Amino acid sequence: MSGTAQIGVTGLAVMGRNLARNFARHGYTVAVHNRSYAKTESLVTEHGSDGEFIPAKSMADFVASLERPRKVVVMVKAGGPTDAVIDELIPLLEEGDIVVDAGNAHFPDTIRREAALKEHGLHFVGTGVSGGEEGALNGPSIMPGGTPESYKSLGPILEDISAKVDGVPCCTYVGSDGAGHFVKMVHNGIEYADMQLIAEAYDLLRQGLGATAAEIGEIFAQWNTGDLESFLIEITADVLQHVDAETGKAFVDIVLDQAEQKGTGRWTVQNGLDVGVPITGIAEATFARSLSGSVPQRTAGRAALPAHAQEWEVSKDDASRAAFIEDVRLALYASKVVAYSQGFDQIAAAAAEYDWAIDRGAMARIWRGGCIIRARFLNRITEAYERDQDLPLLLADPYFTDAVASGLPAWRRIVAGAAQNGVPAPAFSSSLSYYDGVRAERLPAALVQAQRDFFGAHTYKRVDREGTFHTEWSGDRTEAEA
Repeated sequence: MSGTAQIGVTGLAVMGRNLARNFARHGYTVAVHNRSYAKTESLVTEHGSDGEFIPAKSMADFVASLERPRKVVVMVKAGGPTDAVIDELIPLLEEGDIVVDAGNAHFPDTIRREAALKEHGLHFVGTGVSGGEEGALNGPSIMPGGTPESYKSLGPILEDISAKVDGVPCCTYVGSDGAGHFVKMVHNGIEYADMQLIAEAYDLLRQGLGATAAEIGEIFAQWNTGDLESFLIEITADVLQHVDAETGKAFVDIVLDQAEQKGTGRWTVQNGLDVGVPITGIAEATFARSLSGSVPQRTAGRAALPAHAQEWEVSKDDASRAAFIEDVRLALYASKVVAYSQGFDQIAAAAAEYDWAIDRGAMARIWRGGCIIRARFLNRITEAYERDQDLPLLLADPYFTDAVASGLPAWRRIVAGAAQNGVPAPAFSSSLSYYDGVRAERLPAALVQAQRDFFGAHTYKRVDREGTFHTEWSGDRTEAEA
């Protein structure tokens, strides 16, 4: 069977195993390898009916079973384990072979690895894969970087196994070196914001209506039939209506309120600071997870900090409850638009920084299916960038301007009500503040810059003439051109 596999997967934990099965189900002969051969054997034994697998005990046998140019998908833990596998592969591969890292690598690592493998004549393709274990098996959203040459050979296979929406693959070439993993990182950052906004909407409905988790689940299920239709809204409805078998309580009520994270949200926020893009929704969502896990601080806060808040209870008549639910829905939609707008701004800024030719409309298109943030309104984002591929602000597209404006009064009512009633809504609030900041005629940044000149001679510019200036604050306060 030497040299007959069209693609190989090394690393057969859940994601690697399911990707290998996905390739096999689409008619590809798949070489499979794992450090522990027992996992390789179990894959072939349990899922051999999915297609043709070629199991290998050693990395050398694994590489030998692949046809040229070899295409090796690495599915191991990010960081050191990925480097170790790559170091083992390099001496076994030949010029023109392709190594695909489909894990959640940090994009600077991908840039480094791509440069290192290029010196050996090898293509390194950092590839974002979204959709979890179900997506890996049944069709994920795939975001490959690397060289255009490598995509000519690898792309058709990845497009084949990806999710499809209206017959269009949720996979496209993203850009050189680390672009694929960068876009996946931003995708995950948007996911953080989306999840936090949904959680805040749930909390607002529970606090304002006094509704049960199941009742709120029904509200989310209804929302999933309209503009908010998305995978995350859909699973939220399911989670909220689920009952814990042991206690008989709503499942959400027996889950500890401490959210964990694996780092992609933090990376996104760090990069937002690096490229100077205010991704406030993503940042607040990331910090909200950190706050939830700040147990000593929360314990001290509960014991000592007064609320001085109103008792928030919406009138029990049907009209008042329906109006409040609609306000939360509109505020959620507007805040989600802001999170996506900020994420796409970050992609544009990083593309300029790293010389990546990323098509933002194409990113929205491949996120429509397979991935965690798949949603109906991604079609609208694709259309916005088709109208203007250089759109400086997604919120300024006519569709989104109208959509957000129609919900603006509700958005303000919800954020104000949350503040008055002591309900934390950091993502809702920061999103509204961003909206007001980006539309403001003039910002108080003028005072900040004047302060910086006062204490650090950092200079400033004037509104009435060109040039850069400094005032002699500790002297006679004359102004001079810097």
